[in-house]
Amino acid sequence: MHNAKHRCYVSDLTSSARPPKGSGKRKFGTTDSGSATPQGPTLAEQFSYLHAPRPFKNPNYAKNVNRRAKNLKNVLTQERERERMERDKRRQEREEAMEVDGDANGKDGVAGDDMPFYTSIEAPPSVLPQRRYCDITGLEAPYTEPATGLRYHDKSVYELIKGLSVSAAKDYLAARGVNPIVK
Repeated sequence: MHNAKHRCYVSDLTSSARPPKGSGKRKFGTTDSGSATPQGPTLAEQFSYLHAPRPFKNPNYAKNVNRRAKNLKNVLTQERERERMERDKRRQEREEAMEVDGDANGKDGVAGDDMPFYTSIEAPPSVLPQRRYCDITGLEAPYTEPATGLRYHDKSVYELIKGLSVSAAKDYLAARGVNPIVK
């Protein structure tokens, strides 16, 4: 059935066969050069700052291993508690001072409850320029339509604004809180 001429044996293949792919690659960290001369430091080791002197560090510093990082909620809670204790202490001192002096006015300067803290929501006005938003879409509006004064986001909104009536443009401006003056 099968002809002996067409049979292929493993011994015939091994003499002319190539080694499998990847077998000729070197593994990381191994050297096959066989030379006894040591190689110099690698480029990464030459540029490393690991062993460079650090004059800005305190050589006598001992790290506190018992200190743990606190999350924001714990820090804010402790800060609020500390502020409350200070207010109570000042209030107690004022009450004692009023009892000694007999003066009910207590004109000793700034009240402790009115002092601003970084956790209060009251803040001065921003120094950044006010952001402008599209009157139609609510997206940021880099453009203003000169005839109506409406702000728009892109050319598709501009096409819509051009087709608006004067009363609709006034309504959009009134919604923004601008005195609607349409030219």
